[in-house]
Amino acid sequence: MKARQRMKVVIFSIEIIIIVGMLVTLYLVMSKSGEGPKMAKLNPEVLEIDEQVQQEKEEGGTMRGYINIALFGVDAETESQIYKGSRSDSTMIASINLDTGDIKLVSVFRDTYLNIGTDYYWKCNAAYNDGGAEQAVKMLNMNLDMDITDFVTVGYSGLRKVIDGVGGVYIDVSEEELRHINNYQIGVANVLKCDYTPVEHAGYQLLDGLQACAYCRIRQVGNFDFERTERQREVIKSIEEQAKKLDLATLTDVFNESIGDIYTSLDSKDILNLIANIANYRIVEEAGFPREDMRIAHNIGAKGSCVVPLDLESNVVWLHEFLFGDEDYKVSDNVKEYGKQIQTETAPYLPK
Repeated sequence: MKARQRMKVVIFSIEIIIIVGMLVTLYLVMSKSGEGPKMAKLNPEVLEIDEQVQQEKEEGGTMRGYINIALFGVDAETESQIYKGSRSDSTMIASINLDTGDIKLVSVFRDTYLNIGTDYYWKCNAAYNDGGAEQAVKMLNMNLDMDITDFVTVGYSGLRKVIDGVGGVYIDVSEEELRHINNYQIGVANVLKCDYTPVEHAGYQLLDGLQACAYCRIRQVGNFDFERTERQREVIKSIEEQAKKLDLATLTDVFNESIGDIYTSLDSKDILNLIANIANYRIVEEAGFPREDMRIAHNIGAKGSCVVPLDLESNVVWLHEFLFGDEDYKVSDNVKEYGKQIQTETAPYLPK
């Protein structure tokens, strides 16, 4: 049974990496070039997985039968910054139901005011900057009662290569988004030291890798970062659709081209032959954390503009219902403690 369970985990790990354009990480053993992704195994002992959460993974627990993976998109301008020293511009949790193939995506807003893993409270994307993937995963586990032990990190270069490799992504660009997308292209092109092709009109169209990266970064349109995370998830879903159209040989070429631009904890041995299962999995729901009716965006003194969970406990209860269908989830004592500290530190700045 353990072997079968492990195989399920491997298969579903493959799917989620395809979905985020990072399946390249799974091919280093079989890559013709012999080159592989930047890899790091995280030590579960330091990831702050609560004992109560561990129990939810056991027989009869509501988290049993799921695998949860942290996905980070970083604003790295140098190769070394993919490990540490850059903020996670995008932070997502991909939760995969191992029995049904259903995948749920949750964006954790980059400015969310949380314990960043060191008992210091600030914008959650500072965790990756300070301590890399290990501290960022720890931050998610601590504040959200999660059990994450695996991650995938990608910068502009890796995401661009994967999107171009699958033939681009189809996105409906609004008139407002059109006013900003090319300015963001200039910024990304400067980092990657490459040329770009301007997006010339609004509407449903095929975007190349650089254009899609720029689309993911737009903040000025609509509800700022809340809508930006929707754009990021839209690109992920489009990558999924494009990847499912490709044959194994084409996917392999894409992966071999991109493997050097990915940082991950996932093991890639003996996985290539499982790609045929991609059609069995699908993104079924998506959301953002904190939930809209349980958050406020406000300036918190010297810590700047933050997204404050008005009640961390209620947000975590909602998250577990959304991901695992647990309508009666009781948060850990640690989450209660972190929630109280968030309220203490932010209350002086929030509207009465």
